[in-house]
Amino acid sequence: MSRIVSAARRLRAGIVAAVFLYAIDLPTAFAQQAATEQLPPVEVTRPDDQNRTRARAIGDGDTTRRRAPSGAPAGNGAGSSGSGGEAVASNGGIVGAATTVITAADIAHAPSQTLAEIIATQVPGAQITTLYGGQIGAKTSVDLRGFGASATANSLVLINGRRLNDIDIAQVDLSTVPLNSIERIEITRGNAGAVLYGDNAVGGVINIVTKNGVGGPPVAARIEAGFGSFDTRLGNVSTSLNSGPWSTSFYGNAVKTDGYRDNNRLLQENGVGNLNYTTSGLTAFVTVTGDNQELRLPGGRTVDPSIGVDELATNRRGTSTPFNYANQQGFSATAGFTKTLANGIDLIVDGGVRDKKQQGAFFSGPAPVPALFTSTYVDADLTTWSITPRLSVKGLLLGMPSQLLTGLDYYDASFQQNRGAGRGLAPWHNYDLRQQTVAGYFQHALGVAPATDVSYGARVQNVSLSARDHFDAAAPFNTDIGALPLRSDETQYALHLGAEHRLNDMVSLFGRAARAFRTPDVDERVSSGPSFDPFFNPLPQTFRLKTQTSQDVEGGLRIKGGGLQLQSSLYLMDLANEIHFNPVLFYNTNLDPTRRYGSETSLSYRVNDSLLLRSGMAYTRAVFREGVWAGNDVPLVSRYTASAGVTWNIWQNYVVLDATARFWSERRMDNDQAGAQRPIPANGTIDLKLSGQYERYFWSLSINNVLNALYYDYAIASTFTDGRFSAYPLPGRTYLLKAGASF
Repeated sequence: MSRIVSAARRLRAGIVAAVFLYAIDLPTAFAQQAATEQLPPVEVTRPDDQNRTRARAIGDGDTTRRRAPSGAPAGNGAGSSGSGGEAVASNGGIVGAATTVITAADIAHAPSQTLAEIIATQVPGAQITTLYGGQIGAKTSVDLRGFGASATANSLVLINGRRLNDIDIAQVDLSTVPLNSIERIEITRGNAGAVLYGDNAVGGVINIVTKNGVGGPPVAARIEAGFGSFDTRLGNVSTSLNSGPWSTSFYGNAVKTDGYRDNNRLLQENGVGNLNYTTSGLTAFVTVTGDNQELRLPGGRTVDPSIGVDELATNRRGTSTPFNYANQQGFSATAGFTKTLANGIDLIVDGGVRDKKQQGAFFSGPAPVPALFTSTYVDADLTTWSITPRLSVKGLLLGMPSQLLTGLDYYDASFQQNRGAGRGLAPWHNYDLRQQTVAGYFQHALGVAPATDVSYGARVQNVSLSARDHFDAAAPFNTDIGALPLRSDETQYALHLGAEHRLNDMVSLFGRAARAFRTPDVDERVSSGPSFDPFFNPLPQTFRLKTQTSQDVEGGLRIKGGGLQLQSSLYLMDLANEIHFNPVLFYNTNLDPTRRYGSETSLSYRVNDSLLLRSGMAYTRAVFREGVWAGNDVPLVSRYTASAGVTWNIWQNYVVLDATARFWSERRMDNDQAGAQRPIPANGTIDLKLSGQYERYFWSLSINNVLNALYYDYAIASTFTDGRFSAYPLPGRTYLLKAGASF
C-alpha cells in the first residue's frame, strides 16, 4: 500500500517553472461594456478590418481600453507583460479551435479562490483533481479532454505565452499565480496549440495573461486581507507606476492555513514584478517572479472492507503520514523586446531562465525515522534557459488578409535529483539529466473570403537527452540498483489545419484537424523500468520510453446575438504510446492505443445590466481502444460534467451576489484500468459570494460547498486487495472573508 500511495504522490507532486514565451497579436476593434459586466466574447474583430483575419474568440472589456486603436503601429506594447504587441490575443485566436476566455472580472466575481476551480466552472469539460483542499487549492490539477492521472503532462500552461510546464513530472501549481495579477485566461481545448507551443499541448493550452500597469495612472495601489476556515490568513498587494514610456508593477500574495486535514498546513508566498518600456515602434520588458511553498502531506484515508477499516467514515480528517512534506522554491527572470521593422512586420526576441528547487520527505511509518523500505527523501534542482525569437508579418497576400507567425524555440534544461532514505544521509541515486530542445515552426492565417478564414501550420522539434544515475550501493537503507545510462536524439512534428466560416452576423461554424506529441518527462524516465523481475528482484531502470502522439479532429459552432453567447463542439482524439505509471510493476510504460471523444457546450445570457446567467456541460469519454483493457474507461475521468452560475448586481455594486454550481459524474479510481473496483461517487458543490464596493473600499464573503457535501475526487485502488483503496477527502462547508482598499 505504501508503494501505491507513493505512486500517487509522485503523480501529483509539483511546482511552477517557466521555460518559454510567445503570443500572437490578433487585436479587437470594437468597444465593449465595462469589465464588471463583460462576458467572454465569441468574436471581437470587425468584419471590415482588412488588415486582420477574423473570427477570433478572444478579448474582454478590461483589456479593450488598453489595445492599440485601429491603424496604430503593430507591437506598440499595449499588451501584457512580456509579450509585446502580440499579447492582446495569444493562442486564443487559433482559427478553428474551441476557446474560452476568463476575464479579470470573472475571477473577481468567482466565489472560489482557487484558480483551478474557477477554470472548472467556466470551461466546459474541464475537470479537476484535488488532493488537499482548502481555499487556495495547492497542487490541484486541471484536466482538459480527459487524461486523468496524466492530465498535468497533457495540458500546457503558459504565463504571457511562456511555458510553465517543466521537463520533470512536477505539475504546474496554479495556486502559485497571484489572482490579483491576472488580466485574463485564454483556454484553447484540444491540440490546436501544438504548432505554436510544442510539447504537452495535447489536451489543451491554458494561457494566463498578467497585468503590467501599462497605460494606467501615474501611481496606483491595491491592498487586501482576509481570514477564513482552518485558521486561514491571507494578504494581497498590487502597485503600479507610470512615467512617460516607462512603467513598473508588482503583484504579490501570501497565505497561511492549517488546512482541512491533520498534517495539512500550507505556507505560500508569491510575487511578480515587471518593468516595461513602451514606444510606438519599440517595446521592451523585464519580468521577475519568485515563489515559496511549504506544504504538509496528509496522505490518503484507507478503506478496506475485508478487515473492517473505513477511515473515510471514522476519521475523515486524520492522517497516516504525520511527518510527510513537500517544499518548493522558484525563481524566474525573462526579458525581451518587440521591434517594428516595417508596417505590419514585427521582430520579437525574448529569453529567460527559471530555477526550481524542491525537497520532499515521505515516511510510511508513524515516526520520521529513516528505515528500510519505509522512507524516502528527495532533493531536486531544475534550471531551464530559453530563447524564442520570432517574426510576425501581417498584411495582404494576393488581396487576402494574411497573418504569418514563424520562429525558433531553444530550451536547455538541467535536472539533478538526489534520492535516499533520509535528509542528511548519502543518497542511493544521484540522477543527472540534460535535455536540449530546438524547434522551428510557422502558422499562417488567411482570410480566403469575406466570411471565411483558414489557418495552417507546422512545427519540427528535435529533443536531445542525456541521462545518468550516479548510484551509491553503499548508501544507508539501500535496496535498489542503479539505472542504465541513456543518450537519445529524436525529432517530432506537429501539424494544424483549421477553418471558420460565418454564416451571418450571429452564427459561425469552425473546425480543425491537428497532430501533437508529448515527450516523456525526466521523472517518468527515472521510473521507466523494468524495476523488478517476477520474483521481485530489482532490475536496472533504462530511462527509455516512447514519445506519445495524438491526432484529433474537432468541429462546432458559435452563436452571438443580443445578450446570448453559445459555443458548442464535438471532438475525436486518438493517441498512441500514452505514458502511464503501472503500480503493479512499479514503473512507467507506454499504453496500448487510447481514444478520447465527446462534446462541450457553453452558454451565457445577459438578462439585463444587472443580471448575467451562464452554464456549461460536457460529455467526455476516455477509453482504451486496444489491448487487454480495450473498451474500458481511462481512470479519473468523469463522463458527464456540468456547471451553472449567476451574477446579480443587487444594488449599484454596493451589494453583488455571485453563485456557481458544479457537478461531475462518477469516475474510475486511479490504478483501476480493469474497471473492477467501485468508482469514485458522483457529486457536486454550490458556492456563494456576497461582495460590494463603496468608493475605494471593497469587501467579500464567500461560502464554498454550501450544502456541506462530503466528497473526494481522487482515490487510488489497491493492486493486491479487491475493494481496498486510499482516498483523499476534501472539505465540507468553508468560508472566507476579505476586505481591502485601492489608492
